[in-house]
Amino acid sequence: MLWYTWVFLIIAILAAILGFGGIAAAAASIAKICFVIFLVLFLVSLLAGRRGAV
Repeated sequence: MLWYTWVFLIIAILAAILGFGGIAAAAASIAKICFVIFLVLFLVSLLAGRRGAV
C-alpha cells in the first residue's frame, strides 16, 4: 500500500513540473488517500499485535 502512495506522489510531482495541473492534483489526492489508508491499517495492526494470544 505504501508503494502505491510513493508511485502516485512521484506522478504528481512529475505532472506538476510539466505543468499538468489537473493530473497533478488528481495524483496528489490519490496519494493522500492511500497514505491515510496505510496509516490506519498500520495503527490497527500495531494495536492488534499488542494484545497477544488469547
